[in-house]
Amino acid sequence: MPSVAPMNSLTEEYGLMTELFDLMQQEQALLVAADIDGLTELTARKTPLVQRLAQLSRSRHAALGAAGHPAREEGMNDWLAAEGDEAAAALWSQLLEVTRAAKELNRVNGMLVNKHLAHTQGALNTLRPPAQAGNFYGPSGQTTSSSSSRRFVIG
Repeated sequence: MPSVAPMNSLTEEYGLMTELFDLMQQEQALLVAADIDGLTELTARKTPLVQRLAQLSRSRHAALGAAGHPAREEGMNDWLAAEGDEAAAALWSQLLEVTRAAKELNRVNGMLVNKHLAHTQGALNTLRPPAQAGNFYGPSGQTTSSSSSRRFVIG
């Protein structure tokens, strides 16, 4: 008596993953343009999608377990083989394909973020005085020295 429960969330998962992929493409364009305000707004839209996808995945895994299959991604293949539902298998394949593409896009976006961070860190470093100089501006705006001073008494 095969269960159809694991299939219940696939259509929604595919739609949400496609929407997430589209947002990640927009994210990449914003990263290239260094549009921080746009990135902030986009992240606010991306977060609930990721949360809902995780929830649907947990539900699918629970349904797979209840149907007697491993409660993980590999269990879906077992369930699909037992069901023989070609439409479900095609949808699962499409979901996996867009998920792989999203993971790759996420990797590239992460590299762009790291590039921006390195650039920002380099800019900050140029604003800092050299470490060996030891001179800093104090609250009064006057130069202070961070090194301990040594005075020698000559007698």
